[in-house]
Amino acid sequence: MANPGYGKRSTPDQRPRSREDFTLLPTRERYVAGFIDHPPEGASMSVKQLAKQLPLYGQQAISKALTALSVAGHLRRVRCPVDAGEETRWVFRTFWSRTARDNEWWTAYLATETARPQPTAPSVSAPPETSRAPEPPPAVPQQRTAPTCEPGPSPAYVALARLGREDHRLALSADDCTALEPRAAEWLARGVSVDYLTTALTAGLPAEINSPVGFLRRRLTTKLPPNLPPETTHPTPATPPGRVLVECTECGTPGPSEALPDGLCRPCRETCATGPGDPSPAVPAPPDIKTHMANLRNLLKPV
Repeated sequence: MANPGYGKRSTPDQRPRSREDFTLLPTRERYVAGFIDHPPEGASMSVKQLAKQLPLYGQQAISKALTALSVAGHLRRVRCPVDAGEETRWVFRTFWSRTARDNEWWTAYLATETARPQPTAPSVSAPPETSRAPEPPPAVPQQRTAPTCEPGPSPAYVALARLGREDHRLALSADDCTALEPRAAEWLARGVSVDYLTTALTAGLPAEINSPVGFLRRRLTTKLPPNLPPETTHPTPATPPGRVLVECTECGTPGPSEALPDGLCRPCRETCATGPGDPSPAVPAPPDIKTHMANLRNLLKPV
């Protein structure tokens, strides 16, 4: 299960489960869709967690399957703003529909999410004070001095250093992490989480990466999320919450629903349409059996 407010969200008006569900999808997509359809609301839908639960496929295959399911109209990934007191946090959700929907349906449905009040992020309260006076610190000999502590690595540095564990093709050296740290820190400064940054950098990797540092520098630059201005005033209860942003299922780039048909941004949509990769989840035309058999008979005729 994901943290409260995150994870899977089922759409309304779906048909009952049956043996015919997802039969028109390719084998891999049918397998992944059948699994996603059964976990309860709030289940974790990250590529990493799904790969742990589905032993037949790795993270890259799961990512490709989710992209295909998005194109087929079964899911959309979104970001929803929630009020956390002094700041606004982003909740990441995956909306799921057993019944395939077209782009117009998804755009209309996600627009209704704007009017729904979003959950408030839980706040952590300070422990109650006690009336007991604090104990004095122990005496320290004069000849000893307090050791100086080296500052710990930043979240951006740690996220970059762990990419090699997510996928060996993205292994970076310490100098590489230091060089890319300012670019990754800019992502975190724009309100995204470390998990979001990791997913955006590891989704849809090519088969071969000659220079991990160059590849990641390009992704950190070209896929930088928009800088949302901070809110100066808190909305009143009658004010509708901010609009949800749909994420590109392939690379994680956010945007309005109408700008991401099939749940994909324009570059990823063009790549899926023209580039090599897995077959499209579109339903193939039924074969012409008579023509096929006639061709076989012609091949079997003696020369």
